[in-house]
Amino acid sequence: MHMHTAPTQANLDANTLTPHRGRITARVPQHVIEKLELAASISGATLNQFVTQASLEKAEKIMEDERASRISEETAAWLLDLLDNPPSPSPQLAANYKEYLSRRKEKDGDANSVFEFGT
Repeated sequence: MHMHTAPTQANLDANTLTPHRGRITARVPQHVIEKLELAASISGATLNQFVTQASLEKAEKIMEDERASRISEETAAWLLDLLDNPPSPSPQLAANYKEYLSRRKEKDGDANSVFEFGT
């Protein structure tokens, strides 16, 4: 596959503001061309429009999947680090927990009973 320069804002024609268009050439078997032509025809597009749109959609999906994968790896590393090295509770959290234990003790008589199984 041979690729030429993709159109960018930097290579607009100053007189017409028309982007310079690049060209992509691909050698494919005849049966592939026929299948692409049929799909383009069914969708109401030219072969060029169809191939360009399909290629662009595929490229965007690949880039989005890569971004999501990278975020997922970073998030997993962050979460595992938090589990291995939890931060100290804030003063407000510690005060709220003490209040919670006090109320549980008043209600149930056992400040350590958080879950009740089978009662």
